[in-house]
Amino acid sequence: MVNLAAVPPGADKDAPLKEDIRLLGRLLGDVLRAQEGELVFQLVETIRQTAVRFRRGGDAKAGEELNAMLATLTRQQTISVVRAFSYFSHLANIAEDQHHVRRRRAHLLAGSGVQRGSVAYALDHLKQAGVDGATVGRFFEEALISPVLTAHPTEVQRKSILDAEHDIARLLAERDLPLTPKELRRNTELLLARITTLWQTRMLRYSKLTVADEIENALSYYRITFLRELPALYQDIEEELSEHYGDSVARPAGNAYMQMGSWIGGDRDGNPNVNAGTMQHALVRQSSTIFDFYLDEVHALGAELSVSTLMVACSPALQALAEQSPDQSPHRADEPYRRALIGIYARLAATARSLGATNILRKEVGHAEPYADPAGFGADLDTVIASLASHHGAVLVAPRLATLRRAVGIFGFHLASLDMRQTSDVHARVLGELLAKAGVEADYEQLSEEAKTALLVRELNQPRLLVSPYVAYSAETESELSILRMAREVRQRYGARAIRNYIISHTEEVSDLLEVLLLQRETGLLRGEQLDLMVIPLFETIPDLQRAAAIMEAFMALPLVQRLLAQQGLLQEVMLGYSDSNKDGGFLTSNWELYKAEINLVQLFERTGIKLRLFHGRGGTVGRGGGPSFDAILAQPKGTVNGQIRLTEQGEIIASKFSNPEIGRRNLELLVAATLEASLMPHAREGDAAARLAQFESVMAELSQRAYRAYRDLVYETPGFTDYFFAATPIAEIAELNLGSRPASRKSTRRIEDLRAIPWGFSWGQCRLLLPGWYGFGSAVSSWLADGGALATLQAMAREWPFFATLLSNMDMVLAKTDLAIASRYAELVADAALRERIFARIAAEHGTTIACLEQVTGNTERLAANPLLARSIQNRFAYLDPLNHLQVELIHRHRAAAANQEAQDERVHRGIHLSINGVAAGLRNTG
Repeated sequence: MVNLAAVPPGADKDAPLKEDIRLLGRLLGDVLRAQEGELVFQLVETIRQTAVRFRRGGDAKAGEELNAMLATLTRQQTISVVRAFSYFSHLANIAEDQHHVRRRRAHLLAGSGVQRGSVAYALDHLKQAGVDGATVGRFFEEALISPVLTAHPTEVQRKSILDAEHDIARLLAERDLPLTPKELRRNTELLLARITTLWQTRMLRYSKLTVADEIENALSYYRITFLRELPALYQDIEEELSEHYGDSVARPAGNAYMQMGSWIGGDRDGNPNVNAGTMQHALVRQSSTIFDFYLDEVHALGAELSVSTLMVACSPALQALAEQSPDQSPHRADEPYRRALIGIYARLAATARSLGATNILRKEVGHAEPYADPAGFGADLDTVIASLASHHGAVLVAPRLATLRRAVGIFGFHLASLDMRQTSDVHARVLGELLAKAGVEADYEQLSEEAKTALLVRELNQPRLLVSPYVAYSAETESELSILRMAREVRQRYGARAIRNYIISHTEEVSDLLEVLLLQRETGLLRGEQLDLMVIPLFETIPDLQRAAAIMEAFMALPLVQRLLAQQGLLQEVMLGYSDSNKDGGFLTSNWELYKAEINLVQLFERTGIKLRLFHGRGGTVGRGGGPSFDAILAQPKGTVNGQIRLTEQGEIIASKFSNPEIGRRNLELLVAATLEASLMPHAREGDAAARLAQFESVMAELSQRAYRAYRDLVYETPGFTDYFFAATPIAEIAELNLGSRPASRKSTRRIEDLRAIPWGFSWGQCRLLLPGWYGFGSAVSSWLADGGALATLQAMAREWPFFATLLSNMDMVLAKTDLAIASRYAELVADAALRERIFARIAAEHGTTIACLEQVTGNTERLAANPLLARSIQNRFAYLDPLNHLQVELIHRHRAAAANQEAQDERVHRGIHLSINGVAAGLRNTG
């Protein structure tokens, strides 16, 4: 094996990455020559070199050459060139992921100190801070850390593409091993073959995406990463706990402290394609996926555990399990483990069929009764484990059986908890109809908030239902009632963890929460004081965030709610939306209002004795709450984590975090380590530290006000800005090309207020302005300093306050990916020259001011000076990312010109735009 740790002093640690990128680029070039011809290959090279010249000096001549070159490409050439640069984005991502794995292994082989972000590092810190083993043990017994996968319009890749890329990653990893010349040639040939397969495979779906497509895309990451790596992480953590605290920490087996969540199939906010059928389909597919894994593992165990009672005894319980098996073969009469596992397999197969699985590849030996729940399956595995452990076979548990047993506790029969989400407006309309047709209230929606609350509380205490089987209701009401009834059925079939949360978008009043309690009562999900689905408010806009604590205080003061909270274990979840608050008020103000909302909620929950779990609705891009999860969790105000955290994972972030198993495990570990540190590390609560924090918060409040005014002035108060946005970004094409199962806008308007936050932020990323991730900071800081603010204070905030440091770090990363020269090409799509020049000039001026202010505060004149690896990664991407942007502008120009001239649209142009969008997103890696 190659000694990865043996890097000579002064050697370029990134040399293997550069070598891999060169190799993949060369092989892609060979494929391009073979498939498309020398002319296309030369076109790609010429475009790349010209784009590099344009970038390096804003070379006007290079820009003119690019325009002329791209305008003369045939439609077929354009598609080939777009595909070439898009595939290079994907191949470069694979090489980078492999390099991260390589460097991590190098650290481990070198015996380097524990890395920041690991559980070992967190435990070291806690032990040094005097946190005892009992406290750490309680954390793992009570914690819930849940990444929640959500769908994203640009990241639904075909399984064929994911499989090919997975093979390329595996082959690239092989090259780190000592290979003979013949093996190396064979490896290169296989890489060439898989890249050829990629080239000859359609990268994207061109029919409209369905929710079912999005479900399958998410499930692919379970097969690649979560099913094996999450149980393996539990094993790693147990070993670290034993090493750091010995027997003072109980083995945290009683609680699945990290569990997966999903919105795909249950999130119907703004998505008319989600209904009771899609929710049922989601659970069937999730369940089938976990049963495929269980069945494969039990089958493999049956082959491995050939233990004979002629050699070693087994426990009576294991023998009884073997006797219950349908396997009566005399050849296995002395092999009770095999017989027991054949019986377990038969019961699993029967269970899978009863829960909707239709494709069980290996038929069971004979009939067996299905398991009633995962606990029964787990108990049978425990019987096998206990027998091995007590009969000299403990060593046989670790290789597979221990992982399988952990998986049962984590994934159950449901795989991931499916959240339900709907907007409060829909609930109000549905209840309005139910109340009117029941003769209770003719016009519920017109009542005051006080009257609504009184009516809803009164109805919740009524023994009779509003819904009648003899009354006809609107399609919307029938759909909403049917999906709630399906939730009840799903819980009965797959277990209570299958669906346990109901999120209310646009929560603005207490009545928004009570409405969902009443709808649960109407559909059997609330029976007396037995509530099946926790009602979770989602506070999204800035006004909603400002009122969040007051709304929760009024809600939790209601006697009925207090009784329900007691039944929930005195725990209440609150979701905070990063996206809409940013679209509403800009990056700086959004972050500050979220911070304040969290502090106010913590203080409220501490006063009331209720445990708070925050659910962070983070997007991929910094403008939607993105950025490194580890730093984001540690930057939370004190008291906001406490062992309970959920956060969304979406967009290109899912692929970048979880498409490689080793990187996936590392990212899961980062979440556990950050939650552990944020929950248990002692905080300075008084004295100088508290006064210092109060000073910093006061300055931040002032900066937020100034940034808010600057952002609102541009986005909402500048005449023509909406027209500029729709012309200078691909927003219209994103909406038109049906890149997801959800419409781009909540309403059929061009108002920015009605746009969904994903296409808003995503469009700015595509045109390389990434405006939601930085705009307003420069105006805020420069005006504050001009009015007498001290630069030294801001510099101290950056050094001492994790919240402000993380904010600056994320903005620094966004600015590293921002490119005004590329953005100016998109601005040329704005037909009104005066409008174009006026607005682009304002954006460019704010960009310059923002960079200058950031450099003043941090003292760094280069982007990402504190993260050179990421800086080099971004810099290396420009050579193939920039051409994609130039090509996208050309394709959009052709597409819009054809529409303006009422010409028939060319499907190849549509396809090229779609491919370019995917390629740019892959190149930036966190734009969604």
